[in-house]
Amino acid sequence: MNKKYELTDETCKVAGKTLYRIRALRDIDLFGVNTGDLGGFAQDGDAWVFDDAQVFDDAQVFDNARVSDNAEVYGNAHVSGDAQVYGNARVYSNAHVSGDAQVYGNARVYGNAHVSGSAHVSGDAQVYGNARVYGNAHVSGDAEVYGNAHVSGDAQVYGNARVYGNAQVSGDAQVYGNARMYGNAHVSGSAHVSGDAEVYGNARVYGNARVSGDALVYGNAQVFSRACVGDN
Repeated sequence: MNKKYELTDETCKVAGKTLYRIRALRDIDLFGVNTGDLGGFAQDGDAWVFDDAQVFDDAQVFDNARVSDNAEVYGNAHVSGDAQVYGNARVYSNAHVSGDAQVYGNARVYGNAHVSGSAHVSGDAQVYGNARVYGNAHVSGDAEVYGNAHVSGDAQVYGNARVYGNAQVSGDAQVYGNARMYGNAHVSGSAHVSGDAEVYGNARVYGNARVSGDALVYGNAQVFSRACVGDN
């Protein structure tokens, strides 16, 4: 018998859809699930869902991926590999979460966004549009990454920061506070962009540079080495 679970009579309604709590039909050693254990809620499919988590519409959870707590995965979303979606997180539309990535807290990943590698999206952060978050990158707090933006490496985007357009944050760079990055801007190395600063156009900030306060870095400007622009 290959099927992991059956649908029980316990139901809940979500967006006009009826979901059924699942019951294990066999032991699932990988997750420590025993035959007869109850899981979360699903419409159908064969992925194990934990706790009160919900998977519905045409969403797919496969490989060793785990959806737990009160998380929801729906639309055409995919969660795969060893990825985890938990807390009150939502993954929906055509979003993909894969690899060892984690989405948790009240985070939202949607649109055509991809979160992969060992990336984390947490807090009230949102990743959407065609954005990509990968490597060991972290997006947290109330930050938003969207458009065609990429956040990679060990980069961090947090606070109320916004990264969008074709902007890229990589390396050990940090973008936080109320900072904005957009256009084709790149922030890399160990650079920090914070406060109400904006980096846009084709600007580059790298090395150990710091851009803060109300600073504007734009056009083809480059800020690098240990340079500081703004309130320091």
